[in-house]
Amino acid sequence: MKLKLPQLTFWRVVAGIIYVIGLYATFLRFGKGLGASTNLSDEFPWGIWIGFDVMVGVGLAAGGFIIAATVHIFNLEQYKAIARPTILTAFLGYSLVIVALLFDLGRPYRIWHPLIMWNPHSVMFEVAWCVTLYTMVLALEFSPIFFERFNLKVPLKWVRAIYLPVVILGVILSTLHQSSLGTLYVIVPDKLHGLWYSPFLPVFFFITAIAAGLAMTIFESFLSYRAFGKRIELDILVGISRVIVVVLSVFLVLKLQDLSHRGNLPLMFEFTQESVLFWGELGLGTMLPVGLLLIPKIRENERGLFFCALLVLLGFILGRLNVSITGMLNTETYFPKWTEIAITTAIVTLGFTIFSIVVKNFPVFPLEDLETMPLSAHEKNPVFSVRLVLGMWGLLLIAMIALALAKKNELNHQVPQAALLNRTVNPLEQKLEYPPPFEFPPGKDSPGLVIFDHEKHNEYQERPDCKPCHVDMFGLVIITNVPAITHEMLDKGELCGKCHTGSGNENESFGVTKEADNCDSCHEEENGE
Repeated sequence: MKLKLPQLTFWRVVAGIIYVIGLYATFLRFGKGLGASTNLSDEFPWGIWIGFDVMVGVGLAAGGFIIAATVHIFNLEQYKAIARPTILTAFLGYSLVIVALLFDLGRPYRIWHPLIMWNPHSVMFEVAWCVTLYTMVLALEFSPIFFERFNLKVPLKWVRAIYLPVVILGVILSTLHQSSLGTLYVIVPDKLHGLWYSPFLPVFFFITAIAAGLAMTIFESFLSYRAFGKRIELDILVGISRVIVVVLSVFLVLKLQDLSHRGNLPLMFEFTQESVLFWGELGLGTMLPVGLLLIPKIRENERGLFFCALLVLLGFILGRLNVSITGMLNTETYFPKWTEIAITTAIVTLGFTIFSIVVKNFPVFPLEDLETMPLSAHEKNPVFSVRLVLGMWGLLLIAMIALALAKKNELNHQVPQAALLNRTVNPLEQKLEYPPPFEFPPGKDSPGLVIFDHEKHNEYQERPDCKPCHVDMFGLVIITNVPAITHEMLDKGELCGKCHTGSGNENESFGVTKEADNCDSCHEEENGE
């Protein structure tokens, strides 16, 4: 049988070049490590791979749970035509986020650790579990397409029987981790710039993810029209655009009110790099598309709708990069190295390539939609006109010029300027609520109980630090199966003997070896003394 090679087109050549460069960057990343292949540092460890690949990737995939809930929970059948491509987009988005994480982790082979080594008090723990579970949920939501393609009736019947509970579970998981991504930055009020820091970051992240997910659905529909000749469901997309207007309006009101309440509204009108990028996010990415979509003539026009969706997406991307990179840069410097950009570009290209392959080989779109609009027809009536493309590039050029001008007047936002909070209680100055004293099980021949007082062990430290004990020696949250501590262990420098050496060093306390002969320092007599 003669092997038929795919036709060589301009975009396939471009994709091939991107893959070659991306593979070489991948070789450098895993061959020489993060330090040699990126511009990341100990002072600034999260760059474009977290800011774009994870923060943006997860947000753009939010359309999956919104459309799935709309169709299968609220039973709005008119949106069924766009459900499958939206779920496919979400499934690819989350899968590629996991791929991107492998590049960012210093030890990628330990990516499974959060799933086994539980730390329920960490936001990262919740994000890791939710993203993992939701990716599995998306795989189940996508599986009917696979089973239909290969006519596997039995597993298809099983999946359809549990489909509604699976969709509900997906909505819950998405709601949790979309907001938790914002929670990651709530813990840095002394570092994140005042234009972006807010205790309501989880709410802002969730609301903007809904808007971006819906805009991505419109964007993907137009790309499918361009690439596959799929009919555009304009009436459906117009309905989605109305929801975007409501969601972005709510976000706009909450954001401005939050800035005003915290006294940071004047920062918007200072001519700095941060304020220019903030206006790019809020002005071009929120206010402008809301204003345009309120005009029926633009909202009900294919090109106008696509342009507004693109503005929303660009604003969303800029917003996530502002929080994760722009707002976090104080005295540090960071600009992604070419290897970081090459790998991110290759991952995005891989998403488009897989989407194209799946659409051509699986029943993602209704067959009648593909037959309605032959390829030759949309080529005569392109969605992306020359004027539209030139207009978008013009906006980008203006933004870059404004950014360059602002950079000359740039004032690095120092720690005091970051997050100018008007709050009655500073979380960094709050009194720590310690756990109750812990009673160790007595060992053989113990002269009395040993009761560990958390507060007493931290009173001489400038800032409480739980890590010396709760990383290796004892569990962080639930201490179970603690063995009776013997003096043989302490003599070897284990457990309490790690710090209580009696060496006289500044960070070490009195000795607890047998030779120290100060039993009453730790052991209480039976009368409680």
